[in-house]
Amino acid sequence: MRQEYIKEKAFNKIDFSQNPLIKGEYDSCNFISCDFSNSDLTDTIFMECEFENCNLSMARLIKTALREIRFRNCKMLGLHFENCNKFGLTVSFDNCNLSHSSFYQLKLKMTTFRNSNLLEVDFSECDLTGSVFDNCDFIRATFENSIIEKADFRTSFNYSINPEKNRIKKARFSSDGITGLLDNYDIEIDIKE
Repeated sequence: MRQEYIKEKAFNKIDFSQNPLIKGEYDSCNFISCDFSNSDLTDTIFMECEFENCNLSMARLIKTALREIRFRNCKMLGLHFENCNKFGLTVSFDNCNLSHSSFYQLKLKMTTFRNSNLLEVDFSECDLTGSVFDNCDFIRATFENSIIEKADFRTSFNYSINPEKNRIKKARFSSDGITGLLDNYDIEIDIKE
């Protein structure tokens, strides 16, 4: 079956949860205020696309290709990014709610997460080398056997990262967030004001 090829098209305020997106290859397209909640995006290819003010919560991402994709102001609850096509996977997130999503075992080197909510997100066995987490909330997020070398957490908060179970060489943290590296030691730290 031949797949559709759609280039440089804007999709505005479309409810794809009711009328599914046509399977195909989307190149340099913009999706603005669209609803993809609970949609099946299996085998769909997105290249150099931007999603703005979209709801992608609980969408199926099986073998979905996300190549140089920007998500801005999107609701993205419960997404399993580990099911995506791993080839060329490149994403960035700005002001997104990624709560309860999973990036298990993905290579996300140099990825930017800005002003995003990462409540209970699973970063287990994920390679986040050189990634930037700018003003992100990591409450109950999981880092287990993750690589966060050279990653920047200086403006983020509520993370709990065990240095013994993750590779953190040259990662950057603020002095305010240093307690997030010591949580598993059950010690009390008094910070001078």
